Amino acid sequence: MRLVFAGTPAAAVPTLRRLAAEHDIAAVVTRPDAPLGRKRVLTPSPVAQAAHELGLPVIPAARLDEEATARISLLEPELGVIVAYGGLVREPLLSIPTAGWINLHFSLLPRWRGAAPVQRALMAGDARIGASVFQLVPALDAGDVFAMREVEVPADATAATALDILAVDGAALTAEVVSGIADGTARSVAQEGEVTVAPKLTLDDGALDWTAPRHRVFARYRGVTPEPGAHTTIDGQRLKIIEAALGTDGTDAPVLGPGEVAATKTSLLIGTADAPLVVTRVQPAGKGAMNAVDWWRGQRGAEGMRFGA
Repeated sequence: MRLVFAGTPAAAVPTLRRLAAEHDIAAVVTRPDAPLGRKRVLTPSPVAQAAHELGLPVIPAARLDEEATARISLLEPELGVIVAYGGLVREPLLSIPTAGWINLHFSLLPRWRGAAPVQRALMAGDARIGASVFQLVPALDAGDVFAMREVEVPADATAATALDILAVDGAALTAEVVSGIADGTARSVAQEGEVTVAPKLTLDDGALDWTAPRHRVFARYRGVTPEPGAHTTIDGQRLKIIEAALGTDGTDAPVLGPGEVAATKTSLLIGTADAPLVVTRVQPAGKGAMNAVDWWRGQRGAEGMRFGA
């Protein structure tokens, strides 16, 4: 098929590469170069970089406005494919491709419609996560579903790890749907089940509540890592939690109140509402990531400090 592909982050790259190997990509739409790093160097999106490597024409667009719509219309695409582009497809662009647009979404729709489905699923402690390919409609992530696949991820996977896994599985799922649309065998069905939404994460979403049970604290850590990042306060200063784990079942751990700290040779044990959470790497404000125990030993009056205070 003659396709237009829209996407921006690394999670969209496997789908672009898979489709480019099997179909005619007329153009790749992605967000414009953005300033990254401390020096704020303008850097192409991961999708733009992949498109250049594949020799595909790129349409940089901060949003799918009249100009972008006009450029896409001239290409006369048969199908539009969108994966985490970062903007909405509205009419008349929605109807320009002969077969409309399909969207690869990293959730088991209708659960977690919105911008951060993987992160919200992990934060909620969902036992099942996956990917869906659906027909794009004006309402947010509400179109009929062509295919859905549950994907296994490690029980301790962060959002970054889960997205990497879903991106690969989702690419295969999308390729199957595009091939089905091309040969006329694809069929879609209406979404069924309870609708939940997954709004974009804010810095506040990364705050850990040590008064919650350990599994809930760990679930939030997983969902907000690496962005916006799990964090707490100690002695009035923000501290980012870079690496954490559930550890043992807590039967051999010291009894700690919420936010209380105990150091071992390799990690810090942080009290929650029940068992302690294991923290191995942290990042103090204005500094780089470091071993949690080394950081703790460098704190004056550490014995009286409590996380979240």
